[in-house]
Amino acid sequence: MTTPPPLHHSKIDPKNVNRALKSLLKWRDSKSNTEPLDDNNSDGGFVYLVVTLKKPPQIDRTNPLTIPLPHPLIDLTESPPPEICLIIDDRHKNKITKETALKKIEADNVPITDVIKVSKLKTELKKLEAEEEGKQRRRRHHEVYFAERRLMPILPKLLGKEFVKKTIAINLRSGNWKEQVERVCESALFFVGTGTCSVVKVARLSMGRKEIGENVVAVMEGVVGSIPGKWKNVKLFHLKLLESLALPVYESV
Repeated sequence: MTTPPPLHHSKIDPKNVNRALKSLLKWRDSKSNTEPLDDNNSDGGFVYLVVTLKKPPQIDRTNPLTIPLPHPLIDLTESPPPEICLIIDDRHKNKITKETALKKIEADNVPITDVIKVSKLKTELKKLEAEEEGKQRRRRHHEVYFAERRLMPILPKLLGKEFVKKTIAINLRSGNWKEQVERVCESALFFVGTGTCSVVKVARLSMGRKEIGENVVAVMEGVVGSIPGKWKNVKLFHLKLLESLALPVYESV
């Protein structure tokens, strides 16, 4: 599901966003003097928007809302390409085989680098992790996982809730695989929980401050545009880094 276009009557003050970003980046720079930071490959390399609502929205929670970004979190044009994994369901007779999936990925130029069968999920993931840590083949952790939609209910039992938080359902039976993958890579993912607080990845620290600010504003507008009640249901927006304090950028009056 894609959010509506930005609102015409926005309550966002770019000055508040820039002020918070300046403080966060200054904090990060001071910390980098004492310990090395990896802006590309770790969860610490992102800027996060903390969304606090007045009431939990009553909307579909099977998949995150996609909020288009002016500057994508996952750059599909970079070299080497980002690592993206597809988990397929091989438990049924009416299944898409790994061979079929790989052929379609190559034929349609779908930006997926690995395909794993759910029956061998734990084994294959351990193998990939070993390759990532090996000296002969340097590769980054997967940027995102896609899984056949019907697998989503069983993944938490197989790999835990934390893994499922970075796994996106994909419709392999119909629809354009390439389009679905690219839309996720070019968007911020707003996972709507049962409570009032959510955290959204909005930008990479490797981006410039102007780019980060533009992403922050786009996500704030996208969140407001996607929830019932719009601005009336927003209590607070904060910005933070992984280990930093959360700095306010919007508070309802």
